[in-house]
Amino acid sequence: MRRSKIAILAGFVFGGFFVGLNAQHSIPPQRPIISTKNTADPSPMLHNDTVFLYTGHDEDDAMGFKMFDWLLYTSTDMVNWTDHGPVASLKNFAWVPYDNGAWAAQCIERNGKFYMYCPVPNGIGIGVLVSDSPYGPFVDPIGKPLIQNSNHDIDPTVLIDDDGQAYLYWGNPKLYYVKLNDDMISYSGEIMVDPTTPANYQEGPWVWKRNGMYYLAYASTCCPEGIGYAMSTKPFGAWEYKGMIIDASELTRGNHPGIVDYKGKSYVFGQNYDLLKKITPKFYERRSVDLDEMVYNEDGTIQSRHYFSVEGPNQVHWVNPFARVEAETMAWSEGVKVQFETEWEGDFDWARGKKIADRRYATFINNGDFIKVQGVDFGPGAGKIQVSASPVYGGKIEVRIDGVDGKVIATVDINPARKSGIWQIYEAPVKKVSGVHDLYFVFKGDKDLFHFDWWQFTRK
Repeated sequence: MRRSKIAILAGFVFGGFFVGLNAQHSIPPQRPIISTKNTADPSPMLHNDTVFLYTGHDEDDAMGFKMFDWLLYTSTDMVNWTDHGPVASLKNFAWVPYDNGAWAAQCIERNGKFYMYCPVPNGIGIGVLVSDSPYGPFVDPIGKPLIQNSNHDIDPTVLIDDDGQAYLYWGNPKLYYVKLNDDMISYSGEIMVDPTTPANYQEGPWVWKRNGMYYLAYASTCCPEGIGYAMSTKPFGAWEYKGMIIDASELTRGNHPGIVDYKGKSYVFGQNYDLLKKITPKFYERRSVDLDEMVYNEDGTIQSRHYFSVEGPNQVHWVNPFARVEAETMAWSEGVKVQFETEWEGDFDWARGKKIADRRYATFINNGDFIKVQGVDFGPGAGKIQVSASPVYGGKIEVRIDGVDGKVIATVDINPARKSGIWQIYEAPVKKVSGVHDLYFVFKGDKDLFHFDWWQFTRK
């Protein structure tokens, strides 16, 4: 997460321009992995055969850094991601004096618990949260900063070595580290400054181990920033600079790496400004997380990429349409947002009645908006589709395959006459379809059509 070079940033933010980029024509339509929110500072974690991706969150109206909470997304195919909403915020720390500053965090698992290391800028320090579940809720176990060392206490990352020793790294423009105790919420020994900070180190360290070698990836060069890396035979250096994983590019400006292995492949996460540039050529801090496959050479070095590919990584496995799929699971969308609410029997605080359900759903749906789910395997065919929806003014869902203008295999009528504002299951017959297709839910109607909770096909 880039916060250095304030004067340069200010020139872009307040000058109101972005060098050499066209907001409408230079951006391929489907590059960031999250399209419903601005996301930043990716932190992937593997747990129970699922990739958990924790991110920062730039607000939709952010001019500079406007970040209140940390979000969670999950995937089992590296293409379609499910939105789980905020899992923590600065409100989790009673000792933090403000609500803006939820910068680059990392969550890791140890001994059945999940630890999230969260920096709080402007010299406040690095806090730690703990939970029994990767989904939260997270709580502050110590009630104070874990690290309060300098004004450079940002971008924490953790390595648990083969012998069980855990190390915490952080810092801009220097790289700091310390040994964590087994409880993961305290440390022993002195905070050290790495004497061999590798070439072009800026910030955003990410440390991992592979085949007996230690790797340090980081936001590299400035400005713009790519993702560079270094290697060492020890967990704290000396670090030898090896090159770039993602080249520096005006397409990214700031950057922050996240590395994870999954299903026999390695992946690198970073960030860009592609969603912002679809809206305006001006520069604001509204970033988007991206990823691609990361390939090692035989000698352990990493192959460099010029930029994240438009197509992204290959899909690990196909989506099963005959199991319930949440509407907030998607590879891409246009115009759609995701929100959470608790449904009660009554609408008034003083007369809520019984709790019906907690729902996270797709909303702000208007004519022409759509959701794409990539790589859906219909097998020999499907009989009908069911969707859970709540009408506002009502409309239709055109269920298409292989494109926004692709073949219509079903049309679901979300009729407001059926009790507007009430969640119901709507269904429609499915035309002949078989095999693997990209699935598109294309929304039709006048305005404020409906809320969309989940979908499921039935077999023929």
